[in-house]
This record gives sequence, C-alpha cells and structure tokens, in this order.
Amino acid sequence: MISIRKERPPDVAARESLLDEAFGKRRWRKSSQRLRDGRLPAAGLAFVAMDGKRVVGTARLWNIVCGTGQPALLLGPVAVATDCRGRGIGTALVRHALSVAHRLGHHAVVLVGDASYYSRFGFLAERAASLRMPGPFERDRLLALELVPGALEGARGLLQAPSWPVSQPGFAASAA
Repeated sequence: MISIRKERPPDVAARESLLDEAFGKRRWRKSSQRLRDGRLPAAGLAFVAMDGKRVVGTARLWNIVCGTGQPALLLGPVAVATDCRGRGIGTALVRHALSVAHRLGHHAVVLVGDASYYSRFGFLAERAASLRMPGPFERDRLLALELVPGALEGARGLLQAPSWPVSQPGFAASAA
C-alpha cells in the first residue's frame, strides 16, 4: 500500500538516491536547479511516497517569484522508483502536492516538464509563455498552473528565487 506524507530528515538519503536513479547527475545542470540551489523547499511542501518503509517517490515545491513580482511555486523534481512506475504514484504525488499548496494559500505553480503528462493537472504552456528560466530551457516544456484564477495575469520575465525571506504563502499582494 502506497502512502504519501511530508518528507522527514531521515528520508533525504533515500530521496537523493531516487533522484539520481531517475535523472542521473544531469539533474544538477538543469535550469530548474538554479532556482533550488542553496535553498529549502517551501514550508510544508516536500513529500515522499512510501511503500511500507521504502521511499518510492518524491515531489517538492519551491518558492519563486516572476520577473514582474508575482509569487509562485516551482514543482520538481518529481520522481518515482523505476520498479514502481505505472502505478499512479507520480500522479498521486502531484495531486497531493498541488492540493496542499492550494490549502496553504499559494496561487500558482510553474514547472519544466512534459506537457502531455502535466496537462492532466491543468498545467499549460500558454500560462508560462511570457516567463523564462534562469538558463537554457525548452520553451514548450515551461508550464504553469493557476491555483487561483488570474494569479499569473501579467506575469512575465525571469523566474527567480525570492530575494527576501519567505515565511507565508502568497507573500505578495499582487498574487491575488
């Protein structure tokens, strides 16, 4: 039986091993990683999927800000153990992460990923068309989801880590 819970400190080694298995060392060179370097995930938004006592999946969200000031979250990386794929674990992790993010008051989520997979959750390239990553990225893989309608209206420019401490979701009034 698979369960999803918040990530705990003892999960870190298993999570890192899972991410290495899923993405290899190239994950450290991705533009998304530039937004995560030296930072912790957004409060309460790091999850693992457990099969008994084994970590078989991971999904984390990170506070970011659009070039025009709108706050958002960056989803990823999302990974599932090779021998557990095709069981709906990744879908369950993403749905859980988005649900908790919405409940915590976050308004928008951005990711770099496969549109044919992430469209089932409502992510669209059109919502991210005026945004850009801090480094090389494939334009059609930059996707966004508004958890609150209109949250990304007028958003454009470079996605970046917030330059101020983030203690609360929706830290900028412009996200409403």
